[in-house]
Amino acid sequence: MKIRDLITQDKATLSFEVFPPKKDTDFADVEAAALGIAAFKPDYMSVTYGAGGSTKGHTIQLAREIQEKYDVPTIAHLTCVCASKEGIKTALADMKNAGIENILALRGDIPKNYDGQVFAEFSHASELVELIKETGDFCVGGACYPEVHPDSANKHEDIIGLKKKVDAGCDYLTTQMFFDNNIFFNFMYRIREAGISVPIIPGIMPITRRVQVKNAVKLSGCNVPERFKSIVDAFGDTEAAMRQAGIAYATDQIIDLMANGVKHIHVYSMNKPEVAAGIQKNLSEILKI
Repeated sequence: MKIRDLITQDKATLSFEVFPPKKDTDFADVEAAALGIAAFKPDYMSVTYGAGGSTKGHTIQLAREIQEKYDVPTIAHLTCVCASKEGIKTALADMKNAGIENILALRGDIPKNYDGQVFAEFSHASELVELIKETGDFCVGGACYPEVHPDSANKHEDIIGLKKKVDAGCDYLTTQMFFDNNIFFNFMYRIREAGISVPIIPGIMPITRRVQVKNAVKLSGCNVPERFKSIVDAFGDTEAAMRQAGIAYATDQIIDLMANGVKHIHVYSMNKPEVAAGIQKNLSEILKI
């Protein structure tokens, strides 16, 4: 099922993201975790793509297995950094053959120690969106940054780039993580004022380990509210307590979003079935409304 059709239905959705292994030897463990999350029957799942396409085969395999074994629609990530148009077309053909209908089009991260030409045939995700739309009947999603893309000069330039992706054919957008819902609501106001009308799905990351805070800030430059810093300071040294507190904080974010009219939530579950299960359990009755 195409995500654009799923999120236009009059019902709330909860989805989870998983990531494939970098090494073949780690595939079995990651597969078990991803399928463990799929067993909870979320509305859909997304499978990430390694820097420079390094996990392409694993991405497609995981996405296919989730669909075939649990009948959960999947989104396969696809990045264009360091990629050629022919390479992207090959990846799209592989995804189509695997029964994947949904793609999240991203510029992607530059692989470490890469000595080739980084932006050989693609400079921006909008160019990848255009090629995907020209190549097949895929539902195409894109990413957006409520706190501005790290490579954008300012909020204005960021929205211009975002609008290019939407004009190129993005059916919906999923946000990078944020920990303060007011930032998301402000972002929604700004992009709607700019004429971007596609559905926006907030991405929520439950922080279950102290080290994740530093990684989250490094990845997206997101603001960490004092309230959450206090939680990490109090519980960060005890694994079980931090996991419980992180799930509770993420649940609180989601409930606030849904209470303010947001129907679709995407959770960066970090290949942790227990995190997905905790979030789903906390929202079991809310999702029925």
